[in-house]
Amino acid sequence: MEEARRAQIVQCTIEIIASMGYAQASLATIAERAGISKGVISYHFAGKDELIAQVYTSVMTKVTQLVLPTVAAQPRAAGKLRAYIEGSIAFIAGHGQEAVALLEIWNGLRTSTGQQVLDARTYEPGLEFSNAIFLEGQAAGEFRRFAPRPMAVAVRSVIDGVLIQRATYGEKVDLAEASREAVALFEAATRATPDDTVRSKGPARRARR
Repeated sequence: MEEARRAQIVQCTIEIIASMGYAQASLATIAERAGISKGVISYHFAGKDELIAQVYTSVMTKVTQLVLPTVAAQPRAAGKLRAYIEGSIAFIAGHGQEAVALLEIWNGLRTSTGQQVLDARTYEPGLEFSNAIFLEGQAAGEFRRFAPRPMAVAVRSVIDGVLIQRATYGEKVDLAEASREAVALFEAATRATPDDTVRSKGPARRARR
């Protein structure tokens, strides 16, 4: 029963943040949405900060559970990159409230001195994940030679950009189209060319002469 109540509070918090914005997500508003008293929220969570942290963790866990197994199932790096982009945008399509809540929390969560809690460092696990895909693809000759980290940042920025567009313009944003174009963009940006292959084999051929 306690787990069910915590899950209900987290879900109501997501709904409030997604529909009204982070600033409006007071404990009183959340309690009203859940049909409970503020005291019930305080029983399960030490305060708003702990509740928001649980919302963030819950949504990120759901993203991981939905996206990463599909990525891991791909035998080649190019397929993993495609699955990562498609899965990330599919999450926005299928879990819009959770995705918008993440965006609101990212922008709104501050320390008592006004410092942003979530910043570029929060992206590090995701960037390392993409970085590993790029290194795997380069080692296998699927991808051209490029600096993996800037490419990983670019992929993350495009996915975030799709979310921002969706949060702003709603259904006017065609997420299927956005997914196709993002995949095409990074397939073109990473694909190995014949010239890359020739250059990579050049020193080896010279060494055999």
